[in-house]
Amino acid sequence: MVLTFTGSLSVYEAGREDVRTMLVGALGCNLAWGLIDAVFYLMGSLAEKSRELSTFRAVREAADPEHAQRLIAEALPVVGSGLEPNELEAMRRRLKQFPEPPRRARLGKDDWRGGLGVFLLVFLSTFPVTIPFIVMRDAVRAMRVSNAIAVVLLFTAGYAFGRLTGRRPVWVGAAMVVFGSILVGLTIALGG
Repeated sequence: MVLTFTGSLSVYEAGREDVRTMLVGALGCNLAWGLIDAVFYLMGSLAEKSRELSTFRAVREAADPEHAQRLIAEALPVVGSGLEPNELEAMRRRLKQFPEPPRRARLGKDDWRGGLGVFLLVFLSTFPVTIPFIVMRDAVRAMRVSNAIAVVLLFTAGYAFGRLTGRRPVWVGAAMVVFGSILVGLTIALGG
């Protein structure tokens, strides 16, 4: 997102006012996307809770125990496929003993904290790319430093993703830099 703004700046012709306008646009865009992503996160959380509540009700209300067991197994795709029918039946009986569920799903503190976390992640992860334009007077040097920061952030995100997914972190980090560079090139080519 920030690269769309920094890439639109002609650093060789830009004056201080142009840089300031670009910064306001970039930070405003990041703020807006942080809010949008946080709202989508909250909507996803609510949808997931609603689906779980619906499944819980369907299991409790199922007249056929085998149907209820299938619902439980489908709700636990990885774990459910390894459970025996008697284990699924024990779960069904246990769920029937639970108190009546609420009518509607609600967002809890963890959901709101998660939404705030998403907002901060989106906003703060793109903020470092704007810092050179804030602290440096020379727009050309600021652009180069900004691009270097973006490359380091891409590599770091790829490295962390590689570790998280059990892949080779260095390779995933390098692939993220290449993929990110291609996307930036496409963005610039398409007028972004």
